[in-house]
Amino acid sequence: MNKVLLLEDDPNIVELLTIHLSDLGCETVPVMNGHDGLAAATTQPFDLIILDIMLPGMNGMDVCRRIRQTDRRTPILILSAKSEEIDKVVGLETGADDYLTKPFSVREFIARVKVIFRRKEDYVPAQDMPPVSSVIRFAGLEIDTDKRKVMLNENRVDLSPREFDLITLLASNPGKSYSRKRLLNLVWGYDFEGYEHTVNSHINRLRGKIEQDISNPKFILTTWGIGYRFNEEL
Repeated sequence: MNKVLLLEDDPNIVELLTIHLSDLGCETVPVMNGHDGLAAATTQPFDLIILDIMLPGMNGMDVCRRIRQTDRRTPILILSAKSEEIDKVVGLETGADDYLTKPFSVREFIARVKVIFRRKEDYVPAQDMPPVSSVIRFAGLEIDTDKRKVMLNENRVDLSPREFDLITLLASNPGKSYSRKRLLNLVWGYDFEGYEHTVNSHINRLRGKIEQDISNPKFILTTWGIGYRFNEEL
């Protein structure tokens, strides 16, 4: 049984989602206050955290950001009445795995939750992997896929979960060009129709952390008309 933390202050939505999550075999823990939700998220293990942005006490973006400071793996799905593109981008960059705007289709909600659980089931913990080298090295850049750690010139680089997944995918396949839609599918788990700008934003943030000159990148290159690739000449 998957355990779901539901941070939502609308009792009608809480009741609706609890019913449908129960149909998926989930145990739901509803919390209606941002501070209480953060306390629950940081003291109990959950398989999924669903949170609204407009919460009393502490808004959902701050809750998400605080969770990601100590927990990089628990999936987070944001539900929000804020439908502007910038709100979705900020939510995903803060560390959420998905963003669903209100009002939403229950069928779409269920589909997205199923995808999140499927990706979680596909994940193999590092301790269960065979003891082989998992460090990717290029010109002073080291990516340890087991420890999810990136070092640049012996200095640790702090990356968000999606930034780490992006650079690992690209660096594991140097020279291979990926379209923005393909990166969304591989890194986020399925197609976010119209969300290609999210990839651009994450790539820009990545470059800002690992490139000496972001206007002339050395590691992550742009393949014009297609998308991005990792420099195979390093």
